[in-house]
Amino acid sequence: MASLIDACARISPGTPLRGRTMATLIGLLASSGLRSGEVVSLDRSDVDLANGVLLVRKTKFRKDRLVPVHTTTQTALRQYVRERDAAFPTPKDQAFFLSSRGNRLSATGLQNGFAEVRKLAHLDGGKPLRPHDLRHRFAVTRLSLWHQQRADVQALLPLLATYLGHASYSDTAYYLTGSADLLAIAAERAFLDGGAA
Repeated sequence: MASLIDACARISPGTPLRGRTMATLIGLLASSGLRSGEVVSLDRSDVDLANGVLLVRKTKFRKDRLVPVHTTTQTALRQYVRERDAAFPTPKDQAFFLSSRGNRLSATGLQNGFAEVRKLAHLDGGKPLRPHDLRHRFAVTRLSLWHQQRADVQALLPLLATYLGHASYSDTAYYLTGSADLLAIAAERAFLDGGAA
């Protein structure tokens, strides 16, 4: 993540807002688990920086949902807003994330920018990292943290499904691939829980 974010500053040195936009987008994708299409569809009115809540409208399952974000994400979004509004004081539309031309950043613009950043970060060996992979990373990281906190993971899975905007838990299960770290944590917890009984 640090390599990706650092590389954002180098994608368009003559257009600093492009790098700031990509860095903020990548950080938001990684910290919120939003779909890339949901992020580029955000309007200014959908981002409540006072309360740290995003309104995601008409998602994949045609539902609206509220997505709370961490205070560090709020801070990054506020910084982006300051730089965006300084670069484009009169917006061409109501998009939250702008392209270097001042209009809504498109899905293609996000994909192309992400590919450039990935290359600059030397992360294009093997299977290329995609923006959607950050959604998987978010889900697995959340599950790992719950295991480390010894939380009731089964009881919390419906919350994760709702947060990710899934209609059912089976949709969320797709994201919960068995990373080596996650499997080790789950195995250790099963051993400790079994040993305590």
